[in-house]
Amino acid sequence: MNSSSIATADITVDGTGLLCVTLLMKLRARIDGAESGSVVHVIATDPAALPAWCHMTGHTYLGPVPDPDRDVYALRLTGGALATRPDAPWHPDGRRDETQG
Repeated sequence: MNSSSIATADITVDGTGLLCVTLLMKLRARIDGAESGSVVHVIATDPAALPAWCHMTGHTYLGPVPDPDRDVYALRLTGGALATRPDAPWHPDGRRDETQG
């Protein structure tokens, strides 16, 4: 994946200063109902959970986005991704998310 293919975001989530748990809660809320294939940029000072969360849910982690001013990471939403609990996005809610595909 080259940087030009992830340079344009459909959705941006600003998680500056948030710990990974709070970041995932904000990310989950922001992408709820978004279209499959959407590229999401996450501005994060604590991005450690992003790759694992993407692996768990089925979304595609694209990696860091070149940005001289902040730490930005990209992911692509996948149709049929595993839904997570709104209050605990690191736990699956046991169903496939029908809004993602």
